[in-house]
Amino acid sequence: MSTTGRRVGRPRAQTRPDSGLTAREELLTAAAELFTERGYAATTTRAVAERAGMRQASMYHYFGGKEDLLAALLEGTVRPSLALALGLAARHEVPAEARLWALCRADAALLSTGPHNLGALYLLPEVRADRFAAFRAVRDDLKAAYASLLAATTAGSDLAPEDLAVRADLVFGLIEGVILIRRSSPGRDHEHDPAAFAAATADAALRVAGCPEHVLPKLRREGEALLAAP
Repeated sequence: MSTTGRRVGRPRAQTRPDSGLTAREELLTAAAELFTERGYAATTTRAVAERAGMRQASMYHYFGGKEDLLAALLEGTVRPSLALALGLAARHEVPAEARLWALCRADAALLSTGPHNLGALYLLPEVRADRFAAFRAVRDDLKAAYASLLAATTAGSDLAPEDLAVRADLVFGLIEGVILIRRSSPGRDHEHDPAAFAAATADAALRVAGCPEHVLPKLRREGEALLAAP
């Protein structure tokens, strides 16, 4: 009788150190490693299964194929930030500028930390396919949340709709720009001091949003307090 805790009928292809992850999480971790190391097109489902330490047939119990793995990884880079944005939208007692700073800081941290630069997968041509419409929709919702917070700031409230849209694009693009920094400049501040890098990115985003320099320290304190709250 087996005492490994593995499901009967889903044997491992090879021994893999116990990571504490579920089989699904192991597959996502393996896919993240391979997609960012070898490239999405060059990675096979067999390679993902082997990296996760299971047989290819077992992988299909959790994911229908390579596209499903990519979709799950992509959505994992935006759903946490969208959930935070929706929560911040309801905190009307806090200035919109501080809420926007908190969102920028958390989003920049999500995209610039972790063992793999998953944000770089946004640039894959495959992501334009219908299979990834759900990811694109969630990302659009996140961008709209940025725009809504920006519109509620003092500077944003004075902008014409077309100017507000441009300003929102710039803020959102600045945050997602950490993906390219991480890819082109390994070993920079985003690795040595990721918290400081994320905070500096949020500061830069607030400058683009039109916040005066002298109010940034106060907004930073208020934003950090929002993120520290349970």
